[in-house]
Amino acid sequence: MPDTSNLALFIVAALLIAVTPGPGIFYVAARTLAGGRSVGLASTLGTGLGGLLHVVAGAAGVSALVMASAEAFALLKIVGAVYLVWLGAKTIRAARVKFPIDTHSANSKSAFRQGVLVEALNPKTAAFFLAFIPQFIDLAQAVATQFVVLGLVSVILNTAADIVVVYAAVGARSGFAKRPVAIQHIREGSGFLMCGLGISLLFARRTS
Repeated sequence: MPDTSNLALFIVAALLIAVTPGPGIFYVAARTLAGGRSVGLASTLGTGLGGLLHVVAGAAGVSALVMASAEAFALLKIVGAVYLVWLGAKTIRAARVKFPIDTHSANSKSAFRQGVLVEALNPKTAAFFLAFIPQFIDLAQAVATQFVVLGLVSVILNTAADIVVVYAAVGARSGFAKRPVAIQHIREGSGFLMCGLGISLLFARRTS
């Protein structure tokens, strides 16, 4: 376990990072605006689980190997970017259907799976954990255990911030409930936002 002072400092730093708008927050907001609260919350839980996968991989050294290999990083980056662009395009197409037929449960399950994949395939998450967490690790103690504990704290804070974003987006979305054309534009905009995030992922650089 990290010592008390390191843990307290890490929580403050991780909280500031969690509330700073980034790709994760924009992704969750886009999914919420496109599909509503259940989809937004499912996406949040999915990205949280995807983040945990990076934490476990980082503790085991897998992420370090990926970040050290230009080929592995490039492959993960391309796969993640293409998947995110595909989700965005799918959202845009669905927004243009006059009477989309779906259920909240099916949407939620799909959004959860997609959230896991989006985060798991994001090399920036691996880069973040590998660059940020080691600064707060005491090398005199079990490094892997500390990495997992601090990574878990970071994922929890990020997920909590994303949940706040979901409810804020729901409020914005409900204001347009009686304006179907506006809802269509919001959903289309959400799809374009996801496509933009996917394209930006292509320009992610490896840490040195």
